[in-house]
Amino acid sequence: MTHDSTSIARRGFLASASVLAGAACANLVPLAQAVQGQQPAAADAKAESSKGSGARKTHPIVLSTYSLWRFKNEPLRDFHKCIAIADEYGFDGVELLLYQLEQNELISHSKLMSYKRHALRLGIPIVGMSTHQGFVTPNLEERQENVDRTIGQIELAYKLGIPIMRVNTGRWNTSANFDALMANRGIEPPIKGYTDEDAFPWVIESLEKCLPTAEKCGVVLGLENHWGLGLTPEGILKIVNAIKSPWLQIVTDTGNFLENPYERLEQIAPQTVFVQAKTYYGGGEWYSLDLDYARIGQILRKHNYRGFISLEFEGKEDYKQALPKSLELMRSAFPR
Repeated sequence: MTHDSTSIARRGFLASASVLAGAACANLVPLAQAVQGQQPAAADAKAESSKGSGARKTHPIVLSTYSLWRFKNEPLRDFHKCIAIADEYGFDGVELLLYQLEQNELISHSKLMSYKRHALRLGIPIVGMSTHQGFVTPNLEERQENVDRTIGQIELAYKLGIPIMRVNTGRWNTSANFDALMANRGIEPPIKGYTDEDAFPWVIESLEKCLPTAEKCGVVLGLENHWGLGLTPEGILKIVNAIKSPWLQIVTDTGNFLENPYERLEQIAPQTVFVQAKTYYGGGEWYSLDLDYARIGQILRKHNYRGFISLEFEGKEDYKQALPKSLELMRSAFPR
């Protein structure tokens, strides 16, 4: 997601989410299936075995609800409506942007479960959840608040039966606003007296504190190539490789490497467990990338990626025209 988490009041809601979930995972067998990489057969054998079969010919393409709401389109904020739109346009599932749920009040258990019920009736699984947190701060208390928030989010994902949850490193917040960050190509100077190297141990330690809950709940954390320390593949891999846990992998966003995207996407492809694919019909909100999705599909197949592709439409065109074109593009670019 290309949105600054600090621009939205969040602490009240996410603290409430933790209270709502409580010890949702304690002593329970996880319902969510862990997203694990699979070792497919050789390409020729796989092609031979699939001839004439009814096996899916493309990756499952799901709709990120960010494509609809995008922090501004209030009529499209309702999650029930997003599920219905995903069904109407032929997507294979939904990825939830957590910010779309109520921010300043406790979500009732009944309402939360109504999302699962609605998705079930339409045959639209809720396969992912994108969250925001910030561990890039020298303030230990603030980092712990974000750890607690993230644990609450994991438990919320568990309640919804969601197997993969996008997480961020957070950033320095030295830019005037998100528009200024984007104008500077996502690059942001550290606060005075610190460097990015100081922040890596903060992020690593914070994520490590979240992993016992992730494992207990069966929810894989996917660190996105977002802003902050996730701006480069080297930054993402430094964190993931330091932790070395199957419960912390990578969510690849095709639109967040603004320079040399294909070389950088290939660096993180081997540890990718979920893909967010951007389109920009009508021109992007902050920038547009002319991405070669056939080439990106080849990169992912080379590294045996078998999972979901989540559409993040970030253009200015009406979604009623942009979603069908985006879905057609994704289906053609990501055969299995």
